[in-house]
This record gives sequence, structure tokens and C-alpha cells, in this order.
Amino acid sequence: MVPSMVFYPIFLDLRDKPVVVVGGGKVAVRKAKGLLEAGAKVTLISPDLVEDLPVFWKKRRYRKGDLRGAVLAFAATDQRGVNGRVAEEGKSLGVFVNIADALEECDFIVPARVCRGSLQVAVSTGGESPGLARDLRKQLESLLSDVRS
Repeated sequence: MVPSMVFYPIFLDLRDKPVVVVGGGKVAVRKAKGLLEAGAKVTLISPDLVEDLPVFWKKRRYRKGDLRGAVLAFAATDQRGVNGRVAEEGKSLGVFVNIADALEECDFIVPARVCRGSLQVAVSTGGESPGLARDLRKQLESLLSDVRS
């Protein structure tokens, strides 16, 4: 299978860098947690939030201009129109975006990953098969269960 998009793998230093997450559901919370682990300064924009997080929460709907100053943005709402507007704004501002429901609008994807101390192993299918990436991640977790770095 040849993926429709080819991505360049990269590990980013996001310590103290501004990142915006639009959405307050499970997917948005999962993205925000990973960003917090990486040390990013996360701003979450959503009228509701399913879990309390140590982020700057703008308790409202997304508005044009919300991505200004961000280095990355994630759109993880259940509203296609909102996610599309986040993608458009990101492109216009030069902010790399990840759009949960539209691979073709993404500037980057987030791989499945296994972390053991400073060791990180990332698995990606180019967004074509998230289930396969998840299954491979589980196998790697088992294989690396005794690894400590």
C-alpha cells in the first residue's frame, strides 16, 4: 500500500512553545496531555472540557485569530466546519496543523509511540491505518517492557 501523503518523521522540542488545541473531548484531551508531557504551553479552546487539565482554557468557541503566535495547532472537535476553519487559519499564518478528521488538511500527523525513559519509538502508517499503528505500538510496548533508559 502506497500512502497518499508522505510525511517526514521528526521529534520536536516543544518546551515552552505555544500550542493551540481546539476541542474539549477525549481526542483533544489526549493531544493536550501529550503536549504537556513535552513541556508545551498549551492553550485549549472549547466551551466544554471532559477532563481538567493544567492548560490555559479559553472556555468558548474557536474564533479566527486564535492561532496567532502558535507554533502548532490541533483541531479535534466533532464539527467538520470548525476543524476546516482551523486548518485554513493555520495555513494562512504558517502554523503547522493537525486536523483530527481530515488527513488531507494536516501538515503533520502524530504517530503511535512507546516511551521508556529517554527511548521513544514512533510508528506511523501515514494516517492510512491508525488501527495498525496502535496494534504495532502495543506489540512494541510488550517487546520493550523490560527496557529502561
